[in-house]
Amino acid sequence: MAVKIRLARKGRKRKAFYHIVVADSRAPRDGRFIEKLGVYNPITDPATIEIDFDRALDWLQKGAQPTDTCRAILSYKGLMLKKHLLDGVRKGAFDEAEAERRFQIWLKEKEQKIEAKITGLEKDREDEKRKRIEAEKQINEERAKALAKRREEMAAAEASAGDEDAKVSEGEKIEEEAPVSDEAAVDEKTEEKEVEKVEEAAAADEVKADKKAEEKEEEKVEEAPAADEVKTDEKAEEKEEEKVEEAPAAVEEKADKKAGEKEEEKVEEAPAADKVKADKKAGEKEEEKVEEAPAADEEKADKRAEKKQEEKTGEE
Repeated sequence: MAVKIRLARKGRKRKAFYHIVVADSRAPRDGRFIEKLGVYNPITDPATIEIDFDRALDWLQKGAQPTDTCRAILSYKGLMLKKHLLDGVRKGAFDEAEAERRFQIWLKEKEQKIEAKITGLEKDREDEKRKRIEAEKQINEERAKALAKRREEMAAAEASAGDEDAKVSEGEKIEEEAPVSDEAAVDEKTEEKEVEKVEEAAAADEVKADKKAEEKEEEKVEEAPAADEVKTDEKAEEKEEEKVEEAPAAVEEKADKKAGEKEEEKVEEAPAADKVKADKKAGEKEEEKVEEAPAADEEKADKRAEKKQEEKTGEE
């Protein structure tokens, strides 16, 4: 049967690793195998290869055929070179010591290359990390600048708003103080008016008191001559009564004369009034006749016109 050195897949989806096995070529890929030689993990950088060098070399010398991927793995680890040198020793081209010396030289060079690759990869990772950090720092600086600018704008806006609020508050204080001052002035004016009213009332009371005192003094002064006048009037009345008693007949004669004159005047005035009334009545009657005359003429004219219209209709 043909024996092959090949890979058996293990692991999960997108996270695969492989076992290096010696198996029958007729067996399934992940099926039964003869011997496990090592492990291959391609996910790491560089790839991880763990292999049993002596057992793999023994199977190669026995004639096991590696697949293409396994051949590359074995070449990477120096197994194919070792097999080639041993074939040269067996043919007598050189001895085992020379073969071992040449293999060690190649192995050292290979290890140096691997180390250089590893250091290069690490350096690339560090460079990439440093660039990423610098980019992040630049982004953070830009964000900090933008944030500082925004804070300055907000501070300026708050300052302007504070100034406006201060102005508004000052205006309100002034407005509040102004009514207070106006009220104080109004209170002072009212107090002054009240004081003036009190003073005027006191002055008016004094004037009234002075007037009353003067009136009382005048009444006293007037009462004295009034009493004298009363006395004189009483004396005059007594004298007149004496005169009246002495001449009652003369008074009666004068009254009779005056009554006769009044009756004569009444008699004379009565016929004059009757004449005036009669004249007024006659004038009113004449006015009524004058007003009735045109109305009668109009009625006559209307009657005549009606008769003519009736005659015309009869003839037709």
